[in-house]
Amino acid sequence: MTHTDPLRDVRTTPRRKVLISGASIAGPALAYWLNRYGFAVTVVEKARTLRGGGYPIDVRGTALEVVRRMGILPRLQDAHIDLRRLTFLDGDGSEVASVHPHTLTGGVAVRDLEVRRGDLTDALHAAVRDDVEFLFNDSIDTLDQSGHGVDVTFRGGSRRTFDMVFGADGLHSRTREFLFGPEEQFHRYLGYCFAVFTMRNTFGLSRETVMWNTPGRAAALYAVGDNDEVHAFLNFAQPEPPFDAFRNPEAQRDLVAAVFADAGWEVPGMLAAMRDADDLFFDGVSQIRLPRWSSGRVALVGDAAYAPSFLTGQGTSLALAGAYMLAGSLAERDHAAGFAAYEHDTREFVTVNQGLVGEGGATLCPTSARALEQRNDRLRNLSAMPSAEGRPAHSALTLPAFTPMT
Repeated sequence: MTHTDPLRDVRTTPRRKVLISGASIAGPALAYWLNRYGFAVTVVEKARTLRGGGYPIDVRGTALEVVRRMGILPRLQDAHIDLRRLTFLDGDGSEVASVHPHTLTGGVAVRDLEVRRGDLTDALHAAVRDDVEFLFNDSIDTLDQSGHGVDVTFRGGSRRTFDMVFGADGLHSRTREFLFGPEEQFHRYLGYCFAVFTMRNTFGLSRETVMWNTPGRAAALYAVGDNDEVHAFLNFAQPEPPFDAFRNPEAQRDLVAAVFADAGWEVPGMLAAMRDADDLFFDGVSQIRLPRWSSGRVALVGDAAYAPSFLTGQGTSLALAGAYMLAGSLAERDHAAGFAAYEHDTREFVTVNQGLVGEGGATLCPTSARALEQRNDRLRNLSAMPSAEGRPAHSALTLPAFTPMT
């Protein structure tokens, strides 16, 4: 891709060399903006290639303006899933309520986007692949900030020095561990675990989600189109995080199967499909809460810095907005001033959106019979049409215009 951006023609200072760890969402978005502001960008990704597929994700509010400014909004609009119905079922499989998804998410029909994760990562990569260096099947092994830059040793054995390094490597960020220590210090476990995988669509579902609940358990089938696959989702309350299962796929399957062993509806078939699924993703529902997002010449962005959890529906949007704010804050500042500005101007937006987590948990997986019935009563009283206003937290940050360092 060839850019004709005037920002790149006014650069008179040497290009600052930066490394981004992670090529999912926050990483490529940050690479795009840093490249526009004149940085020489390298992205390292431990996977062998881009991770396609994946469950659907939302792009809302402030993040919509980010992708518009990147020029990828039309492509994402073409990939929009347009989920039309969300149906809730009781433990016996009877219908509780059927609503438009935006009624619950606070999204805005026509304007907000829901796309497959792979469609977004493909669009972000296409926007930067000709302008930045990508190193796949590699990762950061060590970081040393004792000199005038950041000396990086890669797992593959090579060594390079960068002016700055950015961790966009997700909830379980190794970059964050390099900077601040073990994840447990900053990991706020929210009392749930989940498993998601794909299975055959033998249910006749199209552009809809059906969710079954009993106290402390939720099972959902999510059909993103008219194809022969659905995303299966199993969520359950778990007082303490099952650390052993996080590192053992078979233990994950055993735990989920045990929790849902007596479940009705379509759950037995979902459990059987889970055993054979080659794309099972299991994790705890959690947030990352850090007192600061940088140390020296290294900064964090997206889930590595402030994962809000999927209960908020804002992880992708925070990653996109955070990448824009981090790059722009560095456009005309050195690393110390830029990192300080990034945190000062972005933290309130993050805090407001992380605060949505309580609403998500109460809707998705009430943990007692009383709480479940209260939720069901609220669902029955909801209008079938979504609000046109959206949720204020989604647009709580107005994007500034940044200019490059000259």
